[in-house]
Amino acid sequence: MANGIDGLKHDHVFLGADHERNERKVWLVIVLTATMMVAEIVAGSVFGSMALTADGWHMSTHAGAMLISALAYMYARRNAKNPRYSFGTGKLGDLAGFASAVVLALVALFIAWESFVRLANPVAIDFDQAILVAVIGLAVNLLSAWLLRDDHAHHHGGHHGHHGHHGSHAHAGHHGDHAHSGSHSHSGGGDNNLRAAYLHVLADALTSVLAIAALILGRLYGWSALDPIMGIVGGVVIARWSWGLVRSTSRVLLDAQPDDGALAGRIRKVIETSDDTVMDLHVWQLGPGHNAAIVSVATTVPRAPSSYKEKLKAIPGLSHVTVEVTALG
Repeated sequence: MANGIDGLKHDHVFLGADHERNERKVWLVIVLTATMMVAEIVAGSVFGSMALTADGWHMSTHAGAMLISALAYMYARRNAKNPRYSFGTGKLGDLAGFASAVVLALVALFIAWESFVRLANPVAIDFDQAILVAVIGLAVNLLSAWLLRDDHAHHHGGHHGHHGHHGSHAHAGHHGDHAHSGSHSHSGGGDNNLRAAYLHVLADALTSVLAIAALILGRLYGWSALDPIMGIVGGVVIARWSWGLVRSTSRVLLDAQPDDGALAGRIRKVIETSDDTVMDLHVWQLGPGHNAAIVSVATTVPRAPSSYKEKLKAIPGLSHVTVEVTALG
């Protein structure tokens, strides 16, 4: 009896398939960014270059934002099996991604404001030095973006079985069944924590590209106003990226249906027949590639909840399933 019960037990670890790998990548980029930051600040102080010093402190804001991502990865991993978290710590990355999106929006606002100030009050620009700083910054950002690329975002579809408990409530004609299938799929959304770190690097790379273009044209044709104008353009683009990240992370945090209801539609299609009707359905994301579902079925031909659970195993990305059956008539 004890062995049978032990076989039904399961954990609630819903971390992304590449959680530890992505954590290492973010820490590596932080080290790279911090090293470049210190080098620029020191060089700027030694050689009296305000451009180098300013860019160094600018990089510190992105290093700080990426630190949010790294610490979220670490905390989620260390507390993945902590019973205080009913559905694990898989959504912590989305919380960190939301915080990073807010920071990204503030960076965009700061860049746009500084650009407006520069446009209203032009300052002399040392084009050669500024171009050098921008090129160095771009090289570091491109390397960081390459390290943070999510090249496994759509290649996980493994499935391993953990089956939950089976129970019934005779007084109400209900049967409850709960399953933890442990499937890995990105149908429930990618790693928003990694995406947040990537967008910070990409935002820095964008500002470097725009700055290089503006500075080269300014040096060749004397169009100094292009520098702050490009800053405004960059601020608008970064703000748009930030809004996209806020939308995707907030949907997960508010338990919105994954894939705009597509997963719920697949569940209904699998379950519903002439005898079975889905009366209530809740689907939400537990972590990258992990979704949960609570399904209430009304039927004229009573079946064990486990039979519906078996049907749902065909759907990738369902890692935690609870089925309730109500017999009609």
